[in-house]
Amino acid sequence: MINPYFPPPKISFIPASLQIKKLENPRYLKTKLMEYQEGKFSKKWEILEPNHNVGILIYHKQKDAFIIVRQFRPAVYYAEQNLSQPNNQSIEAGYTYELCAGLIDKENKSIEQIACEEVIEECGYRPKYLIPIQSFLNNTGNSGALQHLFYTEIEDEDKCGNGGGIDDECIEVLSLPLCRSLEFIFDNNIKKTTSLFLAIHWYHYTFKKES
Repeated sequence: MINPYFPPPKISFIPASLQIKKLENPRYLKTKLMEYQEGKFSKKWEILEPNHNVGILIYHKQKDAFIIVRQFRPAVYYAEQNLSQPNNQSIEAGYTYELCAGLIDKENKSIEQIACEEVIEECGYRPKYLIPIQSFLNNTGNSGALQHLFYTEIEDEDKCGNGGGIDDECIEVLSLPLCRSLEFIFDNNIKKTTSLFLAIHWYHYTFKKES
């Protein structure tokens, strides 16, 4: 399906390189078995240690647009494809639209400092301030990780780099016009994260009305 909002992603994923293996010595996904009593039932539940994170809704004043990111997500690609028929795979199925975001993995820095660093690294702008939106749980069935959402406004003068992430990250930086943002988040054909939907919804129905 043609995406009416953005051109096709800059494909960096190489399908021929795909292998599915048993996970050993995991870096991020650490599993536990939780045993407990609930009422008269003895239960067991498989859980993941939570990876708490931040997400930032970025509004660019001169562009009158939100700065969002697009990247390849292996889990999304895996979930939606029949891996036994590689010729039928759509590479674009693995690309999702998201807020600038990142893990809270630096013990010596505040959540706000980590959020600012993510904006610099992923989008190439240095935010002057952050406004808290809300904190909420995601993936409650497996990890119960907490995501902290923030809002910031940037200008051309805040540009400090190209963005795109660090190390081996392959992140595309996109400008979503404000006038099309509600249409975008309610388009069921667009693969997007809950936090992107929530943050843009918050902007239109809470932030703008209070401003």
